[in-house]
Amino acid sequence: MNDLVTKARAIPKPQPQATLTINPVTLPAPGRGRPLELRVTAPITGDPLPIILLSHGHGPSLYIPSKDGYGPLVDFYAAHGFVVIQPTHANAKVAGLGKDAPGYPFFWQSRLDDMTLILDNLATIEQAAPFLAGRLDQARIAAIGHSLGGQTVGMLLGAGLTDTADSAVTRIRRPEPRIRAGILLAAPGLGGDSLSDFARENYTTLNPDFSTLTTRTLVVAGDADDSPHLTTRGADWHVDPYRHAPGAQALLTLIGGKHGLGGIAGYDAKETDDEDPERLAVTQRLTLAYLRTALDIDEGSWPEAVTALEAHAPDVGRVDIKTA
Repeated sequence: MNDLVTKARAIPKPQPQATLTINPVTLPAPGRGRPLELRVTAPITGDPLPIILLSHGHGPSLYIPSKDGYGPLVDFYAAHGFVVIQPTHANAKVAGLGKDAPGYPFFWQSRLDDMTLILDNLATIEQAAPFLAGRLDQARIAAIGHSLGGQTVGMLLGAGLTDTADSAVTRIRRPEPRIRAGILLAAPGLGGDSLSDFARENYTTLNPDFSTLTTRTLVVAGDADDSPHLTTRGADWHVDPYRHAPGAQALLTLIGGKHGLGGIAGYDAKETDDEDPERLAVTQRLTLAYLRTALDIDEGSWPEAVTALEAHAPDVGRVDIKTA
């Protein structure tokens, strides 16, 4: 029970259960520069357990952009039936790679490699966390990414990317067919003229192509998420994946939401630029409901959550759904 949440309490969810975290789990990663460190959180009981890969962002804090961040999401998903696997990507301040490493500062290709490495080593992860032995549902895998992590997950879901560095044009796609559904949280929008002068000059990989993103996806954006250092278009920029990706089925807009989407990155944290328990609860419950329906766990979860949001918390968020 959270006494800070009232309206969002009406949005249905399963009963929570106790969870267990194994941290760290380390995967050898030849050629990466250092092993890949993970945090794995799961319910103590139940099987088979669907899997979420959670890709962190590139924020100002020292530890949140790593396996040790995003507790409000991780705790919630694990308590409601998911195994959550969090890599520490190479851009992490606490355990990433240095400025001299290829790919600095975003390490976008390394991030994709991290996620593939996890999927290739689920058996190794089970060995490191014996309470999970035989409990992972490898037919139900989803990916969630926040901010820069949203770009990473978008590519796993099928989006392309153009890198304009050094006057060269490099286009790449890295879809991951083992991932059946995804959620993009405050993800970057289109590049080119949508970028600020600073971003166009310094962040040459912020040029996604959403036309090939065909995996089932929910986009979450705050209508007050203004990022002037990245875009000239304000909060509307973060809606681009919904507009342009064929697989983006729905858009959850958080009213008054900034980049922290109510507080997903951490409890009482520097990253949480709009800490709001009600908004956070809507983000938690709607994203959980979407995955439960998209992964064929409970067909009614998503429509029931959308209906409850409309009835009980329309001033906190709204959902748009594409029609065929």
